[in-house]
Amino acid sequence: MFKHFRIFQVIFLLVIFIFVPLQIFAQHNEHNEKSDESNAKFNPSETIFEHIGDAYDWHIASFGEGSHKTHISIPLPVILFSDDSGFHIFMSYQFHHGHASYKNFRIATSEEYKGKVVEVINGKEYRPYDISITKNTLSLFISLGLIIWIFMSVAKAYRRREGKAPRGIQSLIEPLIIFVRDDIAKASISKNKYKKFTPFLLSIFFFIFLNNLLGLIPFFPGGANLTGNISITLVLAVFTFIITTVNSNKNYWVHIINTPGVPWWLKIPLPLMPFVEILGIFIKPFVLMVRLFANITAGHIVVLGFFCLIFIFGETNLAAGFGISIVSVAFTVFLFFLELLVAFIQAYVFTLLSALYFGMATEEHH
Repeated sequence: MFKHFRIFQVIFLLVIFIFVPLQIFAQHNEHNEKSDESNAKFNPSETIFEHIGDAYDWHIASFGEGSHKTHISIPLPVILFSDDSGFHIFMSYQFHHGHASYKNFRIATSEEYKGKVVEVINGKEYRPYDISITKNTLSLFISLGLIIWIFMSVAKAYRRREGKAPRGIQSLIEPLIIFVRDDIAKASISKNKYKKFTPFLLSIFFFIFLNNLLGLIPFFPGGANLTGNISITLVLAVFTFIITTVNSNKNYWVHIINTPGVPWWLKIPLPLMPFVEILGIFIKPFVLMVRLFANITAGHIVVLGFFCLIFIFGETNLAAGFGISIVSVAFTVFLFFLELLVAFIQAYVFTLLSALYFGMATEEHH
């Protein structure tokens, strides 16, 4: 087992050293191509945000330069509805990586709709209804498929080997399930109610944890910044908010409207405390949303920032580029392993706070 782990470490480091700089170098060449092959300087912010953002295709790599440049990417379905021309379904390769239009549709370069598909009518850009399968959407389907496959496999293994010690993927998943059940659900929710919320807590824990790990893999099917997309974290936070509100009892609302232990003059003449408590109902899921989004996105930005230093220094002096590459790669390796820890911590924190909110909503009056 240790030998296999060492092999995994070597492969992981080779991926970091070779593939990620290749991705950024390919992106750098693409920026130069978009600038009519002028001597445009490397734009780190544009490179970083294109890597962590969503896209209509899954870019793998680019080779060559100028007219001989070859792009390797996975085209994805573009599904649009226009008020003028109705439904349109086609593959994203029709845009030729953003350099061409198709049926009056193109990927916008203007600041208002940058990176989104727009319809050009009489020289003006209009945003159609867009339900395309983007990179993040495909990543979502892949992660859900993996989660279903993992848990179906574990469930079948338990049925086949009932009463026996876990092995294989069982031995990896079982400690995490017990951890969520005992150290999060039981510790935060009353003993006679925690089972009701445990399936949801397990779902969000493994969903966030798996997608955090996939986001650290710089090649397909990884590399998508799914948990760093605020739309995804918003939906997860809304689920927590709905479950908390629907399952809340009378005691929960009494503590919000008529908070015990608070002077009467903070509740009757000026309802300051009820206002603060009601506002807190909405602040809690907002904090959940922003915390996960900010921490995951910041981690990707820092890692990519260290790689961009190589090309920033390399434009001024080739020797400086080689020199800073040693420092950049060393820091990046350290940050990659730190991000493995962060991937678990962020899943744990989101799940724990959700469990605490459920516990507060269902706590009985003592």
